[in-house]
Amino acid sequence: MAKAKKAYVCTECGAHSVKWAGQCPDCLVWNTLSETTFSAPVSVARSGARTQRLDELPDDMEQRHGTGFGEFDRVLGGGLVPGAVVLLGGDPGVGKSTLLQQVSASLIADLPVCYATGEESLRQIGQRSLRLGLDASAMNLLANTSIENVLEQASRCGAKVLVIDSIQTMTCEHLPSAPGSVAQLRESVSRLVQFAKQNEVSVFVIGHVTKEGAIAGPRVVEHMVDTVLYFESDPASRYTMIRSVKNRFGASGEIGVFAMTETGFREVNNPSAIFLSRDSVNEPGSIVSVAWEGSRALLVEIQALVADGNSNYPKRLAQGVDQNRIALLLAVLQRHGDLAIGNEDVFVNVVGGLRIAETAVDLPTLLAIVSSFRDRACAERLICFGEIGLAGEIRPVRFGTERIAAAAKQGFTQAIVPAGNVPKQLPDGIKVTGVRRLSEAMDAAW
Repeated sequence: MAKAKKAYVCTECGAHSVKWAGQCPDCLVWNTLSETTFSAPVSVARSGARTQRLDELPDDMEQRHGTGFGEFDRVLGGGLVPGAVVLLGGDPGVGKSTLLQQVSASLIADLPVCYATGEESLRQIGQRSLRLGLDASAMNLLANTSIENVLEQASRCGAKVLVIDSIQTMTCEHLPSAPGSVAQLRESVSRLVQFAKQNEVSVFVIGHVTKEGAIAGPRVVEHMVDTVLYFESDPASRYTMIRSVKNRFGASGEIGVFAMTETGFREVNNPSAIFLSRDSVNEPGSIVSVAWEGSRALLVEIQALVADGNSNYPKRLAQGVDQNRIALLLAVLQRHGDLAIGNEDVFVNVVGGLRIAETAVDLPTLLAIVSSFRDRACAERLICFGEIGLAGEIRPVRFGTERIAAAAKQGFTQAIVPAGNVPKQLPDGIKVTGVRRLSEAMDAAW
């Protein structure tokens, strides 16, 4: 048997190094080299695949399978694609295994399912199934950590859907390194991807996350799979969101909203309703905006609180929006809005625990801050959106017409939007005011 060799692998880019160093020589990230062990490669019989013309492919190219959850199908891009490899990550206890067991129980009516676990016993899976009230008696269960045996048993039972819980527990027999190491993760995912593509088996892979919130292991693992999903859960909220950060079969950035109940996850068909608090919308410091997530518009409530500073270093805290963006908006407000609140503490929050990365919430965030500072509520049934430039101009954002239409469906009657987003034909029941400068937006809001 060939002697195993040791090397150091970067957990960010997967680069190899024969010696340890504080900084990866390829991606230049610090403290990412971890020791791993490599053995002689195992000879694998080649299948001798041949080329194939595009017109020789099957006619069911658009085939997708429903998972039983409309919100989960939306995140996947319209359903589960045969041969797709989906990586699902989230904090411990957020419900990754629960959701995939519910999805498996729904898919088993049409497709053979194999649920392989390396963290639980078969009795524990059965207890969860009884607790959730699932009818999944025909599901093939396997408690094993050998990736070779898992793929062999999945082929033997003719599974078309394979669930791996979790990838950090799987090991390849020819690698002497410990489970969860860089080499084991990369090789296990590589085997799963090859198995899925050759046999058109849809694979769900559960991945652990680090304290920073990223999936543990090298970044190359996320590049190998087709879809990467993350759980976004606020401990204080009963709602859980799943966001697609990568999807080869649909829009990235799509989110699905679920509610955790005693019988498992339940999808939320109207997410805008949970992000709006009707009792507080008409209060000073609160305003409604329209965020674009994936392929749909979501109405969200943005709250701001401006309080007297008790120190020489005023606080700038934000939840749900970029905190650095708040400092920029306050500087624009002081220069082009003739309102100086540099010595005040400013707190901004997006209701419902939603994280918004787009700049379309610049205008509503600033108007909420001004509303709290002046202790004056905005007009009733008002929504606004728009990006604010450093010169105080209001820039248009994408999907402006669709955002206004979504607000009109929710019963809003007034909208303050960038002049470039004013549609030629307004939806019924809503008055749209187009603004070009920050001062015009402040006058229109009050």
